[in-house]
Amino acid sequence: MALPRSTPRREIIRKFRALGWEGPIQARTHQFMKHGKQKVRIPNPHGEDLDISLLSEILRQAGITDEDWMKA
Repeated sequence: MALPRSTPRREIIRKFRALGWEGPIQARTHQFMKHGKQKVRIPNPHGEDLDISLLSEILRQAGITDEDWMKA
């Protein structure tokens, strides 16, 4: 299963939570999701959906596979 071309920020937060992550937690300039000691920054809300390339990079940093993401 392939990732969608764009994903709303709310959907990204929902899926991270479904995968056991906490957040979003506000830092100085960005928000992040937390899983144990691991943190992954997520883009600030600007009303636009996240492009597939940015979502892929966030998932890579989080260690989440495309298959796990699509199942969440």
